[in-house]
Amino acid sequence: MTENFAMAASVAQGTSTLINAASEPHVQDLCRALVAMGARIDGIGTSMLSVEGASALHGATIEIGTDYHEVTTFLALGAITGGEVRVLKSVPRHFDLITRSFGKLGVIVEHDGDTAIVRRGQTRVIETPYTSNLLPKIEAAPWPYFSVDLLPLLIALSVRCEGTIHFWNKVYENGFSWMPELAKFGAHVLVSDPHRIVVFGNKPLRPAVVDSPYVIRAAVALTMVAASIPGRSIVRNAEIIKRAHPRFVENLRSLGAELEWR
Repeated sequence: MTENFAMAASVAQGTSTLINAASEPHVQDLCRALVAMGARIDGIGTSMLSVEGASALHGATIEIGTDYHEVTTFLALGAITGGEVRVLKSVPRHFDLITRSFGKLGVIVEHDGDTAIVRRGQTRVIETPYTSNLLPKIEAAPWPYFSVDLLPLLIALSVRCEGTIHFWNKVYENGFSWMPELAKFGAHVLVSDPHRIVVFGNKPLRPAVVDSPYVIRAAVALTMVAASIPGRSIVRNAEIIKRAHPRFVENLRSLGAELEWR
């Protein structure tokens, strides 16, 4: 919605204001691209955008930043399979809460310049909270909080971790509708309500045939779990992954995975 508003308002007559605007890095990239093309936008990176319409936009040379979703996806895949993965052209300033959330699952993410690294042999033991009678928790909320789009990746990773953890999706209802598919692998997940689940990690898993919902990260998450289990699994309806990762299979094959589109 925010991107559509910014594009329309850039060529609309007068000044337009959007309150509760999205402020994720890709939204900021689009706004800066529009500015480079002649738009006048104030509040980039905040929750309120003010756009003064221009009569016309012009061409420009624009550089789009790295997709932190894709960087996190391959770090999570490395962590769940026990391998070492290095992702180039990462942007460390995007990763403060992402790195902290990985840490709650016993996975250390390192940054060497613009390279993000998950090393081989992570402990994958869920962190004990300071208050011992509470479950450790990973919450997802609008940026700059931990991104709700990344929550499925850490849910999948937690299935292979030792311990119990609570996930809270503060944005979408029914964002956990794919939990029955995760359970087909043998994962133990308690759906508390439309926004919250509890994962009991490190239970015995088995190969399975599962059906992906029309949600990119949920399809990736199911593929992650399948990749961590010896034997042949099938994730049906996984073509949705190509919307965000057109070279998903090729990149995983380059890391040593055995998978194919069918």
